[in-house]
Amino acid sequence: MRIDASGLHYRDLNARIRDAVAAGQRELILDHVNGQRYLSAGLNLGLRLTINGVPGNDLAAFMDGAEIIVNGNAQDGVGNAMNRGLVVVRGNAGDILGYSMRSGRIFVQGSVGYRVGIHMKSFGDQFPLIIVGGLARDFLGEYMAGGVLVLLGLTKPKDESLAGNRIGTGMHGGVIYLRGAVEDYQLGKEVGRSPLTDADWQDLSLWLAEYSHVVDVDTSTLRPSDFLKLTPHSRRPYGALYAY
Repeated sequence: MRIDASGLHYRDLNARIRDAVAAGQRELILDHVNGQRYLSAGLNLGLRLTINGVPGNDLAAFMDGAEIIVNGNAQDGVGNAMNRGLVVVRGNAGDILGYSMRSGRIFVQGSVGYRVGIHMKSFGDQFPLIIVGGLARDFLGEYMAGGVLVLLGLTKPKDESLAGNRIGTGMHGGVIYLRGAVEDYQLGKEVGRSPLTDADWQDLSLWLAEYSHVVDVDTSTLRPSDFLKLTPHSRRPYGALYAY
C-alpha cells in the first residue's frame, strides 16, 4: 500500500499509517515525506515501512518491532527509546540518534550528528546496535550504559576526523568500535582504548556482515587491526560526586 505524504500534517500522516496497520496492512510505502515527525512511533507489529523522502524528528520513537527503510536522510532523534526492530537510513542522520535505545538495530549508510547513542542501555540478551558507515560529531556514546556503537568512516576524507570530541563522556557500559585513529584529547575521561580480541572480532564480523547485507555496502575487506575498542573505566564514573 502506498501513501502520498505530500502536504500532510504529521498527525494526519501518522493517523493514516495507524489506520492502515489496523486494517491489516503489513507493508507500507510513504512517498514525498518532507519532515513529518513521529513516523512509526510506538508501533509494535511486524510492519515494513519504506520512506521515500526525509522523515522528521523522532522516527521510530518507542518502536517495538517494525522495520523501516529510509531512502534519503533522516532528522534528529531516530530510534528514541526504541525497544525492538530495525531502522535503515540510506543517507545521513541527525543528532541524538538512538537516544535511550534499549534494543534493536539502527544502520546508517552515511554520517551522523551529535550525541549519537546517548544513554543507550541493555538488559540480559537485549542490547541495541548502531552501525554508522560515515562519520560522527561530538559526544558519540555520551552516558552510554550498554549496547554497541560501530563507526566505520567508509567515506572519510583524508583531512577529516572520524569523530568529534568527548567520545564516550560519562560512558559506564557497552562498547564503541571505531575504524580508524582518534587522538587522546578526543576521548572522554571515562573511557579507555584497546585493540580487539578474537572474541570481539567474532561478534563484530557478524554485525558487519548483517550491515553489509542490509545496507548493501561492502565490508568484506575490513580487518580487526582496522578497529579501536573503547570501553568505560568504571560502571559508576560519577559515584563519588553524588554518594558517600
